[in-house]
Amino acid sequence: HDLHSHLLPAEKEEGGEYGGYARLMTVINAQREKYPDAILVDGGDFSMGSLFQTAYPTSAIELRMMGAMGYDVTTFGNHEYDYLASGLAGMLNAAVDSGDPVPALVNCNFLPPVEGEEGYSEDSDRIWEAFADYGVEDYIILERGGIYYVLFGLFGFDSRDCAPNSGMILDDPITSAQAVVDAATAECVEKYGVEPLVIALSHSGTSGGEGEDYEVAQAVSGIHLIVSGHTHTTLKEPIQVSNTWIVSAAEYGKNLGVVHMDYSTDGTAALTGYELIPIDENVEEDPEIAALVEQFKSDVEADYLSKYGMSFDQVLVNNPYKFENVKEVKRTQHESTLGNVFSDAYKWAVEQTTGERVDLALTATGVIRESIPLGEVTVSDIFNAASLGVGTEGELLSIWVTGADLMSILEVDASVTPLMTSAQLFSSGVEYSYNTNRMIFNKVDYAMLRRNDGSLEAIDPEKLYHVVCGTYMGQMLGNVEATSYGLLSITPRASDGTPLDLTKLLDYVVRDENGNPVKEWYAISAYLDQMGDEMDAQYAQPDGRKVVYKSWNPVSLLKNANRFTCILLAVIVLLILIVVLITRGIQRLIRKK
Repeated sequence: HDLHSHLLPAEKEEGGEYGGYARLMTVINAQREKYPDAILVDGGDFSMGSLFQTAYPTSAIELRMMGAMGYDVTTFGNHEYDYLASGLAGMLNAAVDSGDPVPALVNCNFLPPVEGEEGYSEDSDRIWEAFADYGVEDYIILERGGIYYVLFGLFGFDSRDCAPNSGMILDDPITSAQAVVDAATAECVEKYGVEPLVIALSHSGTSGGEGEDYEVAQAVSGIHLIVSGHTHTTLKEPIQVSNTWIVSAAEYGKNLGVVHMDYSTDGTAALTGYELIPIDENVEEDPEIAALVEQFKSDVEADYLSKYGMSFDQVLVNNPYKFENVKEVKRTQHESTLGNVFSDAYKWAVEQTTGERVDLALTATGVIRESIPLGEVTVSDIFNAASLGVGTEGELLSIWVTGADLMSILEVDASVTPLMTSAQLFSSGVEYSYNTNRMIFNKVDYAMLRRNDGSLEAIDPEKLYHVVCGTYMGQMLGNVEATSYGLLSITPRASDGTPLDLTKLLDYVVRDENGNPVKEWYAISAYLDQMGDEMDAQYAQPDGRKVVYKSWNPVSLLKNANRFTCILLAVIVLLILIVVLITRGIQRLIRKK
């Protein structure tokens, strides 16, 4: 699960390598020699994460690779919808038209609307037609070595929230799962006279031993195994919930997960073995898959990178500084030099392209997929780090917000990050500080615009400011009001102050003089390339653009208080008055007695 187009190996932070389909194939083949009747499955998000994804809507590289490797079944993850309805339909059609073997696709509860349902459009029909041509089903019944398996695909709530422009409708995962298990089990018994082994390929996830898949296992009877994707979880031991086991093998092909089960035709099953086999530099590459990867690599260079005058392994800059990895970026609220590079590159690229001043450029932890390595930094490295987008690989949006909304953006970073680590923001064009002990949605106590010459400028609540961010983050800014239950509001606007239609997000993409969209990965690549031979020394350490601290000092707690803090203070004063009045009333009663 969560392979994310990682056909090639990647470097580990601690040294060595992980992943790579040619190495994965070698380990799969070794398991097949031991267990020729084993099945091979995937839990979704097989796309979006490397330069190979650029061929997703036209060549379906990921599905064709999985077919060449002998995958039996996969499901959709939220990133399979990043290229929108047209991209998904194109990918499925390209897979069919290729004539290559491809895995079965199952998906029971994240489907296009039908005519008469809210959200129905011509794109809905296009997806239904592509589903039919490919053969996408709620579930399949698969026989292997005399064992009958039911495999179905399940989509979770958080996955739905991560694909707000998919055009699909999510049915309740628990209700849908139970309905599928009941129907598929009944069909298997009727046709073959045996109870099946039921496996859910779920893109819902687990976290800290719990999560959406844990809830499914608790509520749905009849599932023997859940292959749990989405949260990039590594479960070194399976999670058992009653008669259901949950397994996860990490993201990017770091491991092949192997599950052994004892099964009886009366429908009982027990997990008797579990192993995560590392895919690293100690594994030899399968020559056939290695050759196929190289073929696709050449195709990407010819069909995509040539348009930008770049190549897959082109060196952009030498980097002597150790940047944090993604987990370290997420771990605490802080200024990150990695985030600084991204946001500075976006600001620089748009100013270079348009000649217009950018007041604020933003990126978020959730869209930083990998770090910048030590040593030689290639185009492929940067694309892997900044690969997410909506409708296409990441592109930069040009929007405007009021000063009040700009402050709300900073408050998202300060107040929402503890609840959602992927929401932590990194910026260029502003310096600010916040006290984590302050009232929620009023944690920011200082903010100023920081201009290119280093001068500072106050933020005017009524004034419009030019903001640049990626498409993936742009769609999230429009959802801040809903996700904060109306407590925070950010309205992206045109330069004249008119609110934007976020359903037409790609209308606001920054374009060069030839009308070509400015890609996030290209902005960073060009920014690094213009530095010369070595990474700019300003990224050796943070420069103070974001200061995070804790203090119970009353001045710090109340400085620049907004309505949230004022309301809380008013409530506290009111409660004190009530207590005083009640106390006095009791004292009067005592005196009278």
